Amino acid sequence: MFAVVKISGQQFKVSKDQEIFVQQLTGSVGDKVEFSDVLLLNNDTQLTVGTDVKSVIKAEILGHVQGDKVIAFKMKRRKGFRKKIGHRTHFTKIRINEIA
Repeated sequence: MFAVVKISGQQFKVSKDQEIFVQQLTGSVGDKVEFSDVLLLNNDTQLTVGTDVKSVIKAEILGHVQGDKVIAFKMKRRKGFRKKIGHRTHFTKIRINEIA
């Protein structure tokens, strides 16, 4: 059984007991969260798509982490212009407990 769910503007294919990294969610470690924006649900026997899906994904927050550093370097040749900036994206690690 798996589902396609929309979390923080991104779509994820999830199944039970799977751990994924999503964009940072509000909440602390151990909190339970629910995602009701399910786009597709596949039981072993049937496939449900679109507005017919009446399912909820229940998950638990495992921790908050930062991603790898991404560096943006801008330069204009022969002008002496160089600009180096970087950032680290914040992620939340969640475990899918139930697809109901």
